[in-house]
Amino acid sequence: MKRLLLAGMLLLGSAPFTQAQEFQYQTPPKAIQDLLLAPPTPRLSLSGDGRTLALLAVQDFPTVAELTQPELRLAGLRLNPRTNGPSRVSYAVGIRLKRLPDGAEVPVKNLPAQARISSLNWAPDNKTIAFALTTAPDGPGAPGRVELWVADVASASARRLLAAPLNDVFGSSFEWVADSRTLLARTVPAGRGPAPAADAAPTGPTVQESGGRKSGARTYQDLLKNPADERIFEHYATSQLVKVSLADGATQPLGSPGVIQAASPSPDGRYVLLRTRHRPYSYQLPISSFPQRIDVLDLGSGAVVKAVADLPLADNVPTNFDAVPTGPREFDWRADVPATLFYVEAQDGGDPKVKAEVRDRAYLLAAPFTGAAQQLAALPLRFADVTWGHGTLALIEGYRWADRHQTTWQLNPSAPEAPLTVLFDGSSQDTYNAPGTPYTHRNAQGRPVLLTGGAGGQSIYLLGNGASPEGDRPFVDELDLKTRKATRWWRSAAPYYEVPVAILNASGKKRDLLTRRESAEQSPNYYLRDASSKKDKLTPITSFPNPYASFGGSFKKQLLKYKRTDGIDLTAELYLPQNYKKADGPLPTLMEAYPREYKDKGNAGQVSGSPYTFTRLSWGSPVYWVTQGYAVLAKVSVPIVGEGSKEPNDTYIEQLVSSAKAAIAEGARLGVVDPDRVGVMGHSYGAFMTANLLAHSSLFKAGLARSGAYNRTLTPFGFQGEERTFWQAPEVYNAMSPFNYADKIKTPILLIHGEADNNSGTFPIQTERFYAALKGHGATARYVVLPAESHSYAARENLLHMLWEMDSWLNKYVKNPAPAAPIGN
Repeated sequence: MKRLLLAGMLLLGSAPFTQAQEFQYQTPPKAIQDLLLAPPTPRLSLSGDGRTLALLAVQDFPTVAELTQPELRLAGLRLNPRTNGPSRVSYAVGIRLKRLPDGAEVPVKNLPAQARISSLNWAPDNKTIAFALTTAPDGPGAPGRVELWVADVASASARRLLAAPLNDVFGSSFEWVADSRTLLARTVPAGRGPAPAADAAPTGPTVQESGGRKSGARTYQDLLKNPADERIFEHYATSQLVKVSLADGATQPLGSPGVIQAASPSPDGRYVLLRTRHRPYSYQLPISSFPQRIDVLDLGSGAVVKAVADLPLADNVPTNFDAVPTGPREFDWRADVPATLFYVEAQDGGDPKVKAEVRDRAYLLAAPFTGAAQQLAALPLRFADVTWGHGTLALIEGYRWADRHQTTWQLNPSAPEAPLTVLFDGSSQDTYNAPGTPYTHRNAQGRPVLLTGGAGGQSIYLLGNGASPEGDRPFVDELDLKTRKATRWWRSAAPYYEVPVAILNASGKKRDLLTRRESAEQSPNYYLRDASSKKDKLTPITSFPNPYASFGGSFKKQLLKYKRTDGIDLTAELYLPQNYKKADGPLPTLMEAYPREYKDKGNAGQVSGSPYTFTRLSWGSPVYWVTQGYAVLAKVSVPIVGEGSKEPNDTYIEQLVSSAKAAIAEGARLGVVDPDRVGVMGHSYGAFMTANLLAHSSLFKAGLARSGAYNRTLTPFGFQGEERTFWQAPEVYNAMSPFNYADKIKTPILLIHGEADNNSGTFPIQTERFYAALKGHGATARYVVLPAESHSYAARENLLHMLWEMDSWLNKYVKNPAPAAPIGN
């Protein structure tokens, strides 16, 4: 499909027209094109013992032809019917292995040409890597398949393990058993037959009925629509669970075929925790809300040992962010013992608005699963996560959305009657005081458990972003759980930004880290750091080249700090052309932002990011335009604050405009921003912001809005950080909808949307209707539909054309705007 669909647009530099029209793909200026197509940097996967790295060569941008392969959009999923796997995957195309610290990089042999690799999974003994390999169709209309492959680490040699194709509809379709000699896999059932016809004549109407219950739902995409969809969904989602021998690929079926969403072996390898979805399905909710059955199978025979739960359709869950279904949920294995189930259950009916001293209870049920479940903890907040350590140590976390409160408790699993001990407590948005994330490593069974040290294993390790007024400074701390005293091992220091990736050694006085290090001028690479050395000993592990060496290597970046009129501290990243001098005067400017909601002014003003990061341009970055002579204000902070009983969005427009004014004023004060030549851009919620700024201010010469939502009555049960419904706050929904102010928008606006947007709430119809409203009121607008693109764009031709559209729009309306017409003309 070598074309671009445009609907009711104004051709750049030509006479206006109103009919839809095909338009040939265009490319942006060479400097922008070269930056977009710079070689991708490999991904890394570290073995559980920290001794081997797998370096994964990353797939470049796919073509539109690849993106327009057949796709089914069912139950919130996107499937490729030719492969029985997900339709949109960022594949690796090769694997190289490297022994640490100084082994050579060795390519994995025997991979097919044009390999498409995903779901890399290390065996518990770290001797083998399993991965999915998607084969290409043999010809037009021919099927491909997703296959289970393994690579032997010692010989760096790969082989196909399983003859039957994987059913990879839900991803992660295989998992290692603790013995490292066996895998569990979900396969396409043998003899499945052809898919049901999508165009079969209906046997009757499609009927939905509410029955008088409250069952509001947020706005979802790709839902089932009729019985034909249900049959097609079941055809592709049904799989057979099999046990696979690593030695020869021999298989043993376990249980019966079903819509198996997950299958996880117990840490001791004796049981399987199975989650199966079943009818009745919903036409209003995705698969995550469908009825589900939770069973424990015997891994040897496949027999059901314990029917744990059969949960109904979750169609009456309140729309609050911390609302949950009634009944047990969050089923998983306890990671540090042989075979014990963990789950939680709401005590407030799943409704955070209900007053309750105990919000959630957590339970344990040990093999052989014949007794009653034992209460592990009673939580005053909604359960968020649990991290297992050893027999007497675990951490459990709870949260409350209304005030962004979160708490981490320490508990002793062997003494569940003992009271919880608060370890961390505060706001999830208070980044300056964030303690860090407890570090886990993989135990002998391949399960993540807390890495402990110190006397009696009473120390844990915390890895944090280290947010501070001077920017993020990542750190590693050792926390003594008895004294609550934290000892800082190491912290990133200027002029570098260095992130701890893994702790490789914490025994005795050894403090070995794997880190990723970069600076504003140096692209990221990986290092071994001896954190116990006062000499700052670093050993390079990778030598990835600078992708922008031909451009000059890096971009000039400055972190700006300034204030909004209400006193809230704001930040932005300022980028300037390479050869810019202050004597050149103010420049045409492109501003990019994404609003965020806060419940505290102090937290809203905290600095995020670092001035020492290397700027790697994503496809959606605004920084491309420094090559075209623009100043760029990127990541402009736009906090929307509502303290106490007030909600952030109650004054969304006022805070939005005030933040934009402050950013432009700061750039003008520095003498680099021409306030009369500023454009604004955003993607998704940033596009929504862009349209609102044009509707409620005269700050900008042009707007560029990609894949946004513009009419909030089309998302009536909440959006972004707003959990009130339209009927609870109609004035907020109406005031925030730029669609309602289409008659006020006089600034030229470029609207871009992916034809197959899969994001909640940003249906393409949002842009289609907004464009129609703008056009109807005589606005200068252009509407571009990118073929086959979802919410995040991917195809090379589409991305290049998108950049051409944006560059052309900015040149016409920002860099070289037409002079204002004299008054009276």
